Amino acid sequence: MKKRSLFLCFIMLSANALLAQSTATVVREELIFPYQNEHVHGSSVVALPNGDFLAAWFQGSGERSADDVRIMGARLVKGQKSWSAPFLMADTPGLPDCNPVLFLNRQNKLFLVWIAVQANRWENSILRFKTAVDYTKTGAPVWNWQDNMLLKPDDRFAKEVALKMKQLPENPAGWAEYAPKYDDMIVEASRDLRKRSFGWMTRIKPLQLDNGRILLPLYSDGLNLSMVAISDDDGTTWRPSLPIVGRGPIQPALARRNDGTVVAYMRDSGDQPSRVHISESKDQGESWTATVKSDIPNTASVELLRLRDGRWAFFGNDIDDGRYRLSLFLSDDEGKTWKWKNRIEDKQKGEGGFSYPSMIQAPGGHIHLTYSYHLGKGQNSIKYVVVDPAKIGQ
Repeated sequence: MKKRSLFLCFIMLSANALLAQSTATVVREELIFPYQNEHVHGSSVVALPNGDFLAAWFQGSGERSADDVRIMGARLVKGQKSWSAPFLMADTPGLPDCNPVLFLNRQNKLFLVWIAVQANRWENSILRFKTAVDYTKTGAPVWNWQDNMLLKPDDRFAKEVALKMKQLPENPAGWAEYAPKYDDMIVEASRDLRKRSFGWMTRIKPLQLDNGRILLPLYSDGLNLSMVAISDDDGTTWRPSLPIVGRGPIQPALARRNDGTVVAYMRDSGDQPSRVHISESKDQGESWTATVKSDIPNTASVELLRLRDGRWAFFGNDIDDGRYRLSLFLSDDEGKTWKWKNRIEDKQKGEGGFSYPSMIQAPGGHIHLTYSYHLGKGQNSIKYVVVDPAKIGQ
């Protein structure tokens, strides 16, 4: 009995220590706007040169099936204690608008990239973007350009899918005698120019390399894999990379190692067990290794960031059965190991959903997070959390 009591005491002390560490690292947290009945999801946040923060998300009566879905935004003015009232950022008439991504190029031009969902099906989505150079005033940016981002993966795309599928572990899923295998169906679909040209979707911020190249992560629910859009002219034109191939690697988040390797962490939308997928590129995002599964549980969302001190931050749902937990991991060896973990949201299953995060590091060094915050009917918002990475591990 004494040993059992000591063990329980140890567990309680460990849990309290984890909670205390998480509380100490969070320096600010709030809802960007009050709870509402409409569905709100898929946020993105960017730090502006004047010290403001700009957030965007999609909002409406549903997602791909609801034509009233639009892109909304809010501004946190430098020095203010609360976010502004939400304002409209983009709305394609008659189509759902989803998955906004905000970022600045080297000239500090602001980009908003998102998808308009044709025929209410993800695989028919069209990439759209707006740019602005006048964005420091109250309210929405003054957009000076808008267009579609059209990509046409060539025949190398299909050849790469076939090649990388052969490099994956044998598929353990059972198949009927006359049913085609999952791998074969994806290979066949990738040969169709229409299927590989449409349906690419945004979710997570781009990675900008030292030479100015922009790598914008994209994924396809139709093909159930990913790629990146590449720009070598600060976002004026874009072209597709070769695909990131695996069984369900979607919604890539990118970071760059010291040796120049670009690493993608991806949500698992494939076979079991559900784990974060990882792929690498040795040629600045042009081509990617077949994905391997990490030991991080995952079914819902990921984010990845290289901090200015060289550490890596991973933020996501580190569970394999829902969205009721969001954890912030830190690594001092470029993702080989994750020595520190802080629970930012941690409920019981069925008590809430927290997902689709955006993560940036502001000039002051703090990590700024936004993510979907759903507690139940009529309790939907986007949450904003600021974390001091210097306090993690202390």
